[in-house]
Amino acid sequence: MSNSILTFLAALFAGYFLLNLPLGGTFLAIFAPALKIIAIIVVIVFAAVLIYKGLLAILGKG
Repeated sequence: MSNSILTFLAALFAGYFLLNLPLGGTFLAIFAPALKIIAIIVVIVFAAVLIYKGLLAILGKG
């Protein structure tokens, strides 16, 4: 397995955990809406990249 695939997977998990991070009662609570948007974008982008890389591997082009 390529190191770049593991990096993409780690970024996907980081976005998921950022999405579920409880920020209530902290000084970061004011940034919660922006962090949710960033986390959603990160999860969507890296999931799409992993699907693309997987399809390339299945088709033998990557």
